[in-house]
Amino acid sequence: MKVILVQDVPNLGQAGDVKDVSHGYARNYLLPRKLAIEATPGNLKQWEQRRRALERRAEQARLSAASLAEKLARTVVRVPVRVGEMGRLFGSVTAQDIASALADQTAIEIDRHTIELEEPIRTLGTHEVSVRLGAGVVAKLTVEVVPEGEASG
Repeated sequence: MKVILVQDVPNLGQAGDVKDVSHGYARNYLLPRKLAIEATPGNLKQWEQRRRALERRAEQARLSAASLAEKLARTVVRVPVRVGEMGRLFGSVTAQDIASALADQTAIEIDRHTIELEEPIRTLGTHEVSVRLGAGVVAKLTVEVVPEGEASG
């Protein structure tokens, strides 16, 4: 019996694959669990249309993420921090601080979870941070950590 896999099935195939399986496997396992649908000409045509729509949406998301990545690559975010004697920071700069500063300075809203920091920034100066934008796109963002009084400079 030919079936179209609706979800990934271990040891069988990926979603969208057309597989030839035994009638019992399809009838007793795949179809009741909604892991597959029968491969009729109508179902094949419908699945192909859905696959094309998903591809179009994925391409649109990738293009959108790529344009945002270009904007972020040209952006320098200044993060003002409290500094003690000898130029040491009180605390550290976190992903939340970077996301807030980016939103305040450029009106670009990104989720703090997409900012990849190996560890919080604890020194003054310029740092490069990766931002995962989805659709396989990773942007580089320049973060400049400055003392609180010099933030507007």
